[in-house]
Amino acid sequence: MSRFWSPVVHDLTPYVPGEQPKLAKLVKLNTNENPYPPSPRALEAIRAELGEDADRLKLYPDPTGSQLKAAVARHFDVPAEWVFVGNSSDEVLAHTFQGLLKHEAPLLFPDITYSFYPVYCGLYGIDFEAIPLDAQFAIRVDDYIARGAGQVGAVIFPNPNAPTGRLLPLADIARLAEALPDAPIVIDEAYVDFGGLDVIPTAVALIRRHPNILVTQTLSKSRSLAGLRVGFAIGQPELIEALTRVKDSFNSYPLDRLALVGASAAMDDEAWFDTTRRQVIASRNALSASLAGLGFDVLPSAANFVFARHPQRDAAALAAALRDRSIIVRHFKAERIDQFLRITVGTDAQCALLIDALREIVA
Repeated sequence: MSRFWSPVVHDLTPYVPGEQPKLAKLVKLNTNENPYPPSPRALEAIRAELGEDADRLKLYPDPTGSQLKAAVARHFDVPAEWVFVGNSSDEVLAHTFQGLLKHEAPLLFPDITYSFYPVYCGLYGIDFEAIPLDAQFAIRVDDYIARGAGQVGAVIFPNPNAPTGRLLPLADIARLAEALPDAPIVIDEAYVDFGGLDVIPTAVALIRRHPNILVTQTLSKSRSLAGLRVGFAIGQPELIEALTRVKDSFNSYPLDRLALVGASAAMDDEAWFDTTRRQVIASRNALSASLAGLGFDVLPSAANFVFARHPQRDAAALAAALRDRSIIVRHFKAERIDQFLRITVGTDAQCALLIDALREIVA
């Protein structure tokens, strides 16, 4: 602690990101990155932006991100005015917490969820209540509705949830939005593109009927652009204006020129997006079956990771044994999930190395 700190800093417990180690021949399955490269069209757009006129980098980018908003709007068939773009979905979420989620009544979110949520609450002084998941680690919408319309300031949760990977049906989200019409309902869809093969279960489909729903997404996962840091939100203009007002009071130019052109091209490359997400889904299903064959309990996952525990093996010891073999997975020490490992779906070759290592460890 320092006498130079503002009072709020003393009470912050910062978010701890996934480790980015530099190990030889590393099999990195801890931060839910996509194992496949980004769209070639995205890479070409970035090269073109640099190559056509290098002097462009001395100029500020478009503060509105209009090109990217248009690409997102085309993908989801919504008006561009319903789209907000930012530097990663984490920044979009930060603006959401500040602009939409601070009210007299508490913000509600699951007790096991994205651990950045309580960090934002601490940073922005937001009262919150963590609602327990059920015994199968699923969200129970009735637990939120039971609080009563006047007792809920707002609701946020990932769908699929993180780190559990479980998916809440759209019918339940619609029921929640109807029961709490005056509360913003934020659906954090970082992993939703891995939720279904032919129909992606995004809550964007509910926005026209429910003006209190805001959906956030990222290009880090299903579009393999974690290094570019691009996220967006979709909602009716009343919600989008709140985010824009916060953004323009914080940083009018959150996305650089390379991010804007690369992300726009990635959004437009539907074929590449669909091919790679289907590969991840197939690998996830195979990985889940292989883990079950080794005696693991594996939660049903709609994400690009699986959440699993072995009834006879300590999770921390398993993670350490894997690390000794240059394979890293994510272990959380939090209550209720300290015996689980969150394992990112890698390439089939990476998953095979993981299964071979676990077979040796648990034998």
